[in-house]
Amino acid sequence: MIEVTNVTKLYNTVIGVNDVTLHLAPGTYGLLGPNGSGKTTLINLILGQIKPTLGSVRLFGKNPWQRSSLLRRVGLCPAVEVTYPRVTALEWVAYLVQLHGFGHSESLRRAEEALNTVKLAYAMRRPMRDYSLGMRQRAKIAQAIAHDPELLILDEPFNGLDPVGRFEMTHFLKNWSAQGKSLILASHILHEVEAINPSFLLISGGRLLASGSPQEVREILADAPYTLQICTSDPKKLACLLVEVCELESIEFHDAEHLQVTTRSAAQVYDQLPRLLTENNISVFEMNSTDDSLKTLFSTLMKMHRGQTT
Repeated sequence: MIEVTNVTKLYNTVIGVNDVTLHLAPGTYGLLGPNGSGKTTLINLILGQIKPTLGSVRLFGKNPWQRSSLLRRVGLCPAVEVTYPRVTALEWVAYLVQLHGFGHSESLRRAEEALNTVKLAYAMRRPMRDYSLGMRQRAKIAQAIAHDPELLILDEPFNGLDPVGRFEMTHFLKNWSAQGKSLILASHILHEVEAINPSFLLISGGRLLASGSPQEVREILADAPYTLQICTSDPKKLACLLVEVCELESIEFHDAEHLQVTTRSAAQVYDQLPRLLTENNISVFEMNSTDDSLKTLFSTLMKMHRGQTT
């Protein structure tokens, strides 16, 4: 579906993406990276909106540069804000569908159907200047799906959505993938993308640092320095047991139930913990990682990329 081969994009002296190579078959992908990491630049290269400085891009087997006919097969929800305040959502979406070659009546029908899908039918005849940020976001997604594309690309689609909207968006994206349609979801928030259960593409500083399933990404991090917080019935005894069988860098006791350990290998702790708890009659009420954030994930991957983590 997508072939990006040794692609670099320069903006004068600024590197947008740096020697990126990836081949994507049809499927569901989460493009994850901090703000400014190169996600939007990579999307624009894939769609032919900008031309690579070095390397080549293929979309459905063709060079997308100045080949607008390919965009009929793609739906894009960009991160930029909508600036058409005097038109209704129905008029706006229908107009964009017409640009794909559909007639006026068919465009209106498709626009109405798409706005109903994103649960904006109740306001589709109101001017968009009266919309909240979340409503404008729904309208942007409606225009991306109204022409029934093979590939849907969403750049930060959860922006402006309230908790109910985020839940509905997640449900919609799961259904989209379940229908066998392809999806690229770009975000800087790990848990929002993880809920869709995609293959991950992890990008930072313009470089593609890692790719794979959520489990494979977790396995990468499991062998990196990691901080775990454990709520347990006997933190001191558990700490003594872990020291004997695991490589721990530090131990902290926060109160009578909470233990924090930093380890060179979280995988080692995960392997040993069930046995230690069972043999010593210790209970664990809660366990989480203070490092479970996208920022720390990419910091770890960057260190591994530079050979700083063993």
